[in-house]
Parts: sequence; C-alpha cells; structure tokens
Amino acid sequence: MRVGRSLGVSLLPLFLGLVLFAASLTPSLIPRAWAVQGALGGLVAALGYMIGRLLLTLWRALELPMLRGRAALYGHLIAAIPVLMALVLCLGHARGWQNGIRSRMGMELIDTIDVPNMVLVAVTVLAVLLLLGGLVQGAFDRLRARLYRHMPRRTANVAGLLIVIVALTIGTRDGVLDRVVRALDESYTTAQELFDTAPPAPADPRTPGSAASLVDWGSMGQPGRNFVTGGPDGAAIAAFSGRPAKNPIRVYVGLAEADTAEARADRALEELIRLGGFDRKVLIVAMPTGTGWLDPGSFDVVEYMQDGDIASVAVQYSYLQSPLALLLETRAGLDQARALIRAVHRHWRSLPRDSRPRLYIHGLSLGAWASMYGTDLFSLLDSPINGALWAGPPFPSARWNEAMAERNPGTPYVAPQVGESRLIRFASHTQDAGGAQGWGDMRLMFLQYSSDPIVFYEPASFWRPPVWMREAPAPDVSPDLTFTPVVTQFQLVVDMILATSAPAGHGHSYYARDYIGPWVAVTDPEGWTQADSDRLAAHCNRGFQQGCDNG
Repeated sequence: MRVGRSLGVSLLPLFLGLVLFAASLTPSLIPRAWAVQGALGGLVAALGYMIGRLLLTLWRALELPMLRGRAALYGHLIAAIPVLMALVLCLGHARGWQNGIRSRMGMELIDTIDVPNMVLVAVTVLAVLLLLGGLVQGAFDRLRARLYRHMPRRTANVAGLLIVIVALTIGTRDGVLDRVVRALDESYTTAQELFDTAPPAPADPRTPGSAASLVDWGSMGQPGRNFVTGGPDGAAIAAFSGRPAKNPIRVYVGLAEADTAEARADRALEELIRLGGFDRKVLIVAMPTGTGWLDPGSFDVVEYMQDGDIASVAVQYSYLQSPLALLLETRAGLDQARALIRAVHRHWRSLPRDSRPRLYIHGLSLGAWASMYGTDLFSLLDSPINGALWAGPPFPSARWNEAMAERNPGTPYVAPQVGESRLIRFASHTQDAGGAQGWGDMRLMFLQYSSDPIVFYEPASFWRPPVWMREAPAPDVSPDLTFTPVVTQFQLVVDMILATSAPAGHGHSYYARDYIGPWVAVTDPEGWTQADSDRLAAHCNRGFQQGCDNG
C-alpha cells in the first residue's frame, strides 16, 4: 500500500514531465544546440512534473478513487510504455528536425545530437528545479502547520500559500532580480566606453561629438560613435551611383547626455539644426535598440539611394539588451521616442512646406516598438509625416497589432495585406515591398521575417497555437513544427533568446539587402530603378556585416 501510494505521487507526474521533454525536441523557429535543448527539456519536464503533482493533489482533494497495491504497479507500467515510446521516437527524430530548420536557413547541417550530454543537462536542470520546488513546499508545509494553531485548516492553507507567494515575489524582485539587473546594467554601461574611457573625439566639425558639436562625445557611447562615424560618405555614394552626392548627416545623442528624455530630444534637435539636417531632401527620425545600437545596413542603403541628401537623428534611452529593456525599462524607450518625434516634428512643421525635407520614422526591434508608440498619428493629422519603416516589430507593439487585425482575409498571417495597400504594407525576405506606386499620402511599412520569434511570439501559446501555426509554413519554417500546450510557449521563449543567432535574413537578424525594397517603396528615390536595387543588393552582399559602406 505504501509503495503504491508513493508511486501514485511520483511516477505519474514524472511521466507527464517526460512527455513534455519529448515534445520539446520537436522543431520551433530557431535551431537549438544540444546544451540549449537540454536546458529547455529540463525546464518543461519540471513544469510537467509540477502540473502532474497539482492534478494528483486535486484528484485526492475531490476524494476520487486511487489505484493501490498491485493495480497501481501494473497501471504505472502500462502508462510507462507509450511515454518511453514517445521519448525514443522524438530522440530519434531530433537531429532531422533541427536539420530541417537549418537547411531552410542555409546553415550547415549537423551530423549528430549529443544525446548523453543533452540528457545530462536536462536531468541537472530538472533536479535543481525540483529541489527548489521541494524547498518551497517545505516552507509552505511548516508555515501552514503553525497557522493551524490559530485558524481553520482551509483558511490556514490559503493564507500560507499567499504568504509564500508574496515572500517569493518580494525576494526575487527586490533581491536576486535587482542584483542581476544592476550587474547587467553596469556591464553594458562599461561596454559603452563613456567619458574617460571614450576614444579621442573627431576633429571634423561636421561630426557630432567634435569640438564644434553641441553633443558630448564622451556621453555618446560606443553605439552612437559607431553610428555617426560610420556609413558611406559622399565619395563612396558618388562612386556607386555615378552622380554627384553629399555626405549624409547622422546625429546621435547618448543616454548620458542629459537627465530627461525631453532634454536629450532638444539637444538632438539643436545639433540637427546646426548641421543643416532640415535642408536635406529626406529626414529620418530613428529609435535604436535597447543598447543604443542602430543597424548600419538599414541606414547605408537609404543613404545610397538618396545620393547622400539625407539626415538621420537618433537618441539613446537604455544600456540594456532589448529583451531586458523591454521588460525592465518599458517607459524609458516610449518616453524618449515621443519626446524626440515631437521635438523634430514641431520644428519641421514650422518650416515652409515646399522647402522642408520629407520626414520618415524608423526603428528596428525595440526601436520599432518605441518609435511606433512615439508616432502619434492623430496628433500629426495637421502635418502628417511622409511615412515610416519599422523592422522586426516586437509582438506587443500596439500599432503592429492593429495593422495585423486589419489584414485581408485569406492573406498569410506572416505576410499579410491590408486593404488596397495604400497606407500599410508588409514586406519580408520572401514578399516584395510593392514598389513606390499605389500609395496614399502616408506610407507605413513593416519589414518582418516569417521566422522571427520577436515578431510572432504569442503569449497565449501556453494553451493554444498561434495563428501562423495553423497556416501553411513559410519557406524558412519547418513543416514539422507542431503545437504542444506549455511546451510551445517555452520553445518560443527560447527562440526569442536565440533570435539574433539565426543567419542574416532569418530570425531577428535583419539583412541590409532586405531593407532596399522597403526603403524604395517608402521614400521613392528620384530616378531609382530595379537595376539600381539589384546593384545595391550585390554591393551589400559583399559587406553586409558592417553595413554597405565597405562593399
């Protein structure tokens, strides 16, 4: 009887954990190495075990019959057979599933999966999580035992559970989590090379951060310095196009420049005016990613197609990586985007309509999310911007979700069409941007890869498949991808963590070549042809890792 009761408590939850572990071996959007797969498998196995324990607890609370003795033993043996079969089957297919993704992304195929080490990692993670769960359970048991002396058992159970939850929340939020965030923030701040550790300032007075500049070079940070000193100059652009070209203007203000979003935005505007940014044909207001990085491939291509007659301005709002900034510094990016766009738009609309530049908004990843928020279309009705290009918009982006909700029936979720494509268009590595014709007064473009989990993560995937999983798979998505409750949620979370490890043109690794069509469609460069786009794509193919200026 005792053995049967013990088996009833431990083995059935363990079987459920093994089933979830087997399901975690199925493919998702981004290829996984064996160590990552082991950690993922251990995590979902622990969740399966926990769910199984909760179900057993509920079963006993309802006083439903339990198998005991020999019947329990036979029942567990029968249940173990399909579980082990599923586990062996999934382990046998794991390499093929991962190679299925890798082949669609043009990656080198793997010969084998290190199953012993993967299982070792999974068992280690499972053991650690079960140990932590046991410690929490022990604390709860001791606490409610004390509460039994002062209140009814049911009330003591509820009160004890609430106290443990509150204690864990406060302990992780104000203890471990705070220390981790502080350490990450300090490490990323150090990597920025601020002030005393900054390299020498540029001598050219036309470069932000120089002695003549209104922007402090030391506060700009490494991402900002790379942005303002990188990219093609007029000579490189002229050599490519065969036409006279100007040196593009790039303005960047670092987070350490001023204490408030408004002050940083005003400083950026003053520097943009000093450099003559409002005298150019095109003006781009951009928001960087969490660390302050701006994708050189995006800016390089549009500077080539505009013959350098273009200015770009950006302001930093965080030192953290984008996922951390999204979770921990949500308001910082939104407030900075709104302050910068308002400041630039206010000055821009004060200029004569026939002599001011065409104004566009741009951002990648968290920069797209922030700049979408800062682009208040209602407040711009009297003087609307000319358009926007948002690449890799994160799934919480309100404006992206609104656009997706308006997609035409029958169009793919990962490559939708909205209305007659006069206001909003979607482009990807497999879907053309539609060219510069057929637009209305404003042009809003989303660039998104079908294998990008930052875009297509779905919080509800814990219990139901995302819309795109119910449609035919995109060219770089495995046809073997299937939905499993609980497991799919954590597969996609891991995919988001690994999103930038995908090859260029897949996942969250946006490729300079794929910006060309969207920028042509949005900015309609004068005299530009498809042959020019093809030449620029070839130019980027030779040097896309650093943008297109070194091609």
